[in-house]
Amino acid sequence: MELRSIKKAKHLLGQRILLRVDFNVPVKNGLVLDNFKIQASLPTIKFLLHSGAKIILVSHLGRPVKKEKKFSLLPVAKELQKLIGTKVCFNTLENRDCWEGEKIVMLENIRFYKGEESNDLKFAKQLSQLADAFVLDGFAVAHRDSASVSGVSKYLPSYAGLLLEKEVDGLSKVVLNPKQPMVVMLGGLKIETKLLILKNLLPKANKVLLSGEIFNTFLWANGHGVGNSIIDKNLKKIVLTYLKNKKIVMPIDVVVGNDNGKNARVIFLDKKLNLKKDESIFDIGPKTVLLFAKYLKTAKSLIWNGAMGRFEQAPYH
Repeated sequence: MELRSIKKAKHLLGQRILLRVDFNVPVKNGLVLDNFKIQASLPTIKFLLHSGAKIILVSHLGRPVKKEKKFSLLPVAKELQKLIGTKVCFNTLENRDCWEGEKIVMLENIRFYKGEESNDLKFAKQLSQLADAFVLDGFAVAHRDSASVSGVSKYLPSYAGLLLEKEVDGLSKVVLNPKQPMVVMLGGLKIETKLLILKNLLPKANKVLLSGEIFNTFLWANGHGVGNSIIDKNLKKIVLTYLKNKKIVMPIDVVVGNDNGKNARVIFLDKKLNLKKDESIFDIGPKTVLLFAKYLKTAKSLIWNGAMGRFEQAPYH
């Protein structure tokens, strides 16, 4: 797959680059617990700095429903500053008091702004006015129809970062010529995306391990009481059609509970679920972990899209 690489961009000197990264890392008590995702985008950041560009970093952290300190990217900015050895100016869109003269600016959690996840074009245009060009370096968010991903690209010259290039190149090799046996893991939300992946990879895969919204929808379509679990009723027919395939392996137990973490417990799926209205499915259970591990251990190729559960929140993490 050919991408428009940032390496092919001309005249980066003095340019303001809006760089969308995936710095959705675990943070506890103001400290980053795992900086792998930050380190992964360092080559792109260093390339832009070496080219003389000014960087405006955009990322999300968690799933905030309002502005909360625990979802602030300030600890991430401090961690990046340690790793890169260059001052990182941390600001909000409303407060730009340290922008002038700084080589790297990191914006506060982009999901604090309502227009982000709804891909509000007015908000996307506001973001685009901060920069001269846009670089996408977050492979995990590349599929999202949000203002800081697909929205800004409508208004700015857009390029792929070095990490995104690397990820797409690796994925292309696996998809076009996979080593067998090939295992696919699908979880998380965005069921339309999962169905497209399923359609394209099912013929090549030996096994597909399922969780998330697509599995919730399958349970609901088969008469399970899934409570407040995220499902898509409009896709009942197509989900039932795809999930009849013998290559697909589904959970045998699940972790359920309330949104705030109360009443968390494991339920085996040897009989139909009957969850309360305020309960949901949040993760695969321990027996399913062992079942999935059996297939993963034998895999020569693995494609994984989406988390198996709500890893950001205790006790479901």
